[in-house]
Amino acid sequence: MAQVIVVGGGLAGLSAAHTLLERGANVLLLDKQPFMGGNSTKATSGINGAGTQTQQELGIPDSSKLFFEDTKRSARELARDDLIRVLTGRSGDAVNWLQDKFQLDLSKVARLGGHSQPRTHRGNAQFPGMVITYAQMERLEDLAESIPDRVKIKKKARVIQLIKDDSGAVIGVEYSHNGKTESAYGPVILATGGYAADFTSDSLLKKYRPELWDLPTTNGEHCTGDGQKMALAIGANAVDLEKVQVHPTGLVDPNEPDAKVKFLAAEALRGVGGLLLDNTGKRFVDELQHRDYVTGKMWENGKFPIRLVLNGQASKDIEWHCKHYVGRGLMKRFENGEALAKEIGIKPEELKKTFDEYNEVVRTKKDPFGKKFFAPGEWKMDDVFNVAIMTPVLHYTMGGLEIDPESRVLDKSGKPIPGLFAAGEVAGGVHGANRLGGSSLLGCVVFGRVSGDSAASYLLQRLGPVAEKAAGRLGAVAGHLGAPSSSSSQPATSAAKEEKKTETGAKSSAPSGEKTFTLEEVQKHNKKDDCWVIIDGKVLDVTNFLPDHPGGEKAILLYAGRDATEEFNMLHDPKVIPRYAPDAVIGTLKK
Repeated sequence: MAQVIVVGGGLAGLSAAHTLLERGANVLLLDKQPFMGGNSTKATSGINGAGTQTQQELGIPDSSKLFFEDTKRSARELARDDLIRVLTGRSGDAVNWLQDKFQLDLSKVARLGGHSQPRTHRGNAQFPGMVITYAQMERLEDLAESIPDRVKIKKKARVIQLIKDDSGAVIGVEYSHNGKTESAYGPVILATGGYAADFTSDSLLKKYRPELWDLPTTNGEHCTGDGQKMALAIGANAVDLEKVQVHPTGLVDPNEPDAKVKFLAAEALRGVGGLLLDNTGKRFVDELQHRDYVTGKMWENGKFPIRLVLNGQASKDIEWHCKHYVGRGLMKRFENGEALAKEIGIKPEELKKTFDEYNEVVRTKKDPFGKKFFAPGEWKMDDVFNVAIMTPVLHYTMGGLEIDPESRVLDKSGKPIPGLFAAGEVAGGVHGANRLGGSSLLGCVVFGRVSGDSAASYLLQRLGPVAEKAAGRLGAVAGHLGAPSSSSSQPATSAAKEEKKTETGAKSSAPSGEKTFTLEEVQKHNKKDDCWVIIDGKVLDVTNFLPDHPGGEKAILLYAGRDATEEFNMLHDPKVIPRYAPDAVIGTLKK
């Protein structure tokens, strides 16, 4: 069967690819980055879902109707009921699909700002965005090795333009790869992300929201609106491009307060009970309000620095996040309220007054800032606190290509452009004027699956009855594509496997003849142009890997010349090194 081209290797593109395979279509995935994942790997709060298996087991009385109402309220005047119905109505199935097909732990459910029920799912350990995206990414890469006739992945492949035929249908893409310009043919799903890091010469951000141009961003440098610009160039319509979400809680690194790219503080930190305090130690907002509302109140209050404070109970509820932020130097732990008051620059009695007032609010359920939902646990000075400095940051672009409920991209007359589909942040109108926390990953999975379904159906219609028979034969064996392991998949030839490993960057073994190094020797290699780290007793020279690291150079440089085992294992599966950076291993640590 002919292929569908997926442009973008984040969660939306991966969800589309897996859905296409389930429907019997072949997949060519093109991603301009050295590693797939995109911003999806950075999502820290979780994925929304209404009526999920997990909610039912926990006795949470949620429904797609309640979720629809919450989303429409957040979207306000720009609400697209048809798209919101798809997002919320398919949310429970999306979460169940992730759990059932990829064996993911999504057993914890939290209530984020703007939600009337707890519905944001995450697991017990790592960042949910990373866990969800890596599970799909690794499965797809395994399939690219085991069934290369069905799945092809090309990284560092930048799509230049969409190709149309004489009828106006999109029939492929032109892209650059390894210094050459190539073409690929088939229907196209755009999953290229947003434009909240679009600081290019033809920036959509600067054109539609110039006043936000100087703000820091949480987005990777790849988020430059590529998909939007390519589609607009062939007559697609865009909506709400001025709707750019500024997230209230970007983490300020005390060592680099003016850094353009900021790490995001998970909204779940406030969901478990974290408080926002200004530089006088006082609250000024309902911490669980919509993101744009909280951001506005931060600017209105103006008493910076503003700190996010978690007491002992909240810190325990989201222990992994706190440990991770502390390890990266973005959060500080204080052993009591007196130490925290000293850090803020106020008297202990003033901080105690804030805590006492909040405890009374929790008891009476009467908050002057309108808060309605409260986490358990009393705030007292004799407690431990995890604290970080916050700043508003560019985070998410609600605007994008106009799509219909089938993820088809529409032209300026409101008609679908044949052969062109969009999923994830590249598509506009799904979240209206303001996106709810937890709906970013959801939008990727739901519309990734919708676009995969629609593109596969389109392909069948274009190819006719012969393709339907072929799809039927492929569908009969499609079950193995959803298996936890690719061991049951049809074997590839040795040559094909080796070619696919080279294409995806996956190699199975570390260099032979390993040397041993002392800790003192490793510690000397602690600079950007000479960077070694230790992971599980292995010594890695990651100097050349720094520019390609999905989490940015800084995440590695924090551990230059040091043992990074604990932090690495908090975030990664052990097979990440042999799969993505086997050549970095230069030896072992001498015991």
